[in-house]
Amino acid sequence: MPPPAPPAIQRLPPGGAMTIATLLVSAFVVILNETAMNVAISTLIQDPVLAIDERAAQWLTTAFMLTMAVVIPASGWLMARFSKRTLYVTAMAAFILGSLIAGFAPSFPLLLLGRIVQASGTALVFPLLMTTVMELVPPARRGAFMGTISMVMSVAPALGPTVSGVILQFASWRWIFLGIAPLALLFLLFGARKLGGEPQAHRPRLDALSLPLAAFGFGGLVYGLSLIGAEGLPAWQLPVALGVGVLGLAAFVLRQLRLQRSDDALLDLRTFRHPLFTASVVVMTIAMAAMFGTLIMLPLVLQDSMGLEPLHVGLITMPGALMTGLLGPVVGNLYDRWGPRPLVIPGSLVVLAALVLYTTLHISTPWWMVLIMQMVLMLGFAFTFPPLFTVSLAALPKHLYGHGSATISTVQQVAGAAGTAAFVTIMATRQTQLVAEGAASGEALLEGARIAFMGAAALWVLGVAATFWLRKPADDVPDEPEHDERAEPEHARGPAAH
Repeated sequence: MPPPAPPAIQRLPPGGAMTIATLLVSAFVVILNETAMNVAISTLIQDPVLAIDERAAQWLTTAFMLTMAVVIPASGWLMARFSKRTLYVTAMAAFILGSLIAGFAPSFPLLLLGRIVQASGTALVFPLLMTTVMELVPPARRGAFMGTISMVMSVAPALGPTVSGVILQFASWRWIFLGIAPLALLFLLFGARKLGGEPQAHRPRLDALSLPLAAFGFGGLVYGLSLIGAEGLPAWQLPVALGVGVLGLAAFVLRQLRLQRSDDALLDLRTFRHPLFTASVVVMTIAMAAMFGTLIMLPLVLQDSMGLEPLHVGLITMPGALMTGLLGPVVGNLYDRWGPRPLVIPGSLVVLAALVLYTTLHISTPWWMVLIMQMVLMLGFAFTFPPLFTVSLAALPKHLYGHGSATISTVQQVAGAAGTAAFVTIMATRQTQLVAEGAASGEALLEGARIAFMGAAALWVLGVAATFWLRKPADDVPDEPEHDERAEPEHARGPAAH
């Protein structure tokens, strides 16, 4: 047995803890603001200055989601091309600028523009955070840090609507944006001094065709999925959006396979040559679809079928999200000691049990029982996501960390949209059938929800099976031969180019 690594190897480099802390808090701020708009939609509709209806207001969320889906795939290329400081300052500056545009917007188009600019900055922060953790944290401690990232991802979205509700109770909706801008500016100034890091020696060139293909592929797919179940749309809109997305994505993938031979891909797909990364992403995709589908459907069931008030719905859904966040660092530390299987396999079985429990929902189900079901579901995800994040990136060679982070973040967007679309479509279709047969709307909605949960449980069985492929990766993953052969001459002359 080899001797244990000396203690110094297990410590972060000088300034590493401060760098990660800055990125963590920044990620918390931008994600918090992302979900804060959900509660403000009705207030915006009532504002005479904006003069919008519900469909127009919903574009504030849709446009944000589309921008994220377009920008995130490029984040791996950006991290290879520019330093962490440059990317961080750019991302936070875009977030602040978008917040100010939205906060002072005299009309709806400018408010929408502000949300798009905000999203372009938000899209860069999370991949930058995950890549930085992988580069700075020694392998023996990566689980704990990924658990902290999982805490940010869980707690910030849960608190966003609550913070927004408090602001709307005492002030204008504009303070949702204006109140966060000074805090983001403070982190920008601090991070600009603390963050460093050089880009990779080989700086990939920008392929002019990849950007529009990414926009049509990921943007079209996410937009098309968001249209599923929507009412009052032209008959051509949904198939055209999905068709553009599928064709654009296929063309994007083919283009990247060609460009990655010279290390110039916008999103390097060689990450999927590593089986542990692929297995983790498969489980993560199904988990994200199930989680987002549940989170979008459960409030509808609680309000429209069980007659609960929005405040009660928030009180039922928030404890599970907070529990997931608080358990993140604990689960991460357990991963460092035990590896992924003792955590992910039981966690996935708990998720399966929760989805099965949801199929038993009835109008007479007491609220406390729904609360228990939700907490069981989020408990399972709490033991699933931190190990998946850690295994997926740790399975890659160092030069692919940025592209792996971009892939994971892109999967979150697409899987979330797909899960939401699938749940809503199944639920709405069954509800329409039952209402046509004379059933009450609330009871029909609940029956449709039960069928959707059955489908999610059946799909999740595949996720449970995939968890048995997981194991703890080696500390150092070597580059694949193709990368060494093609990229080394570029790397060798990289310093001369600087």
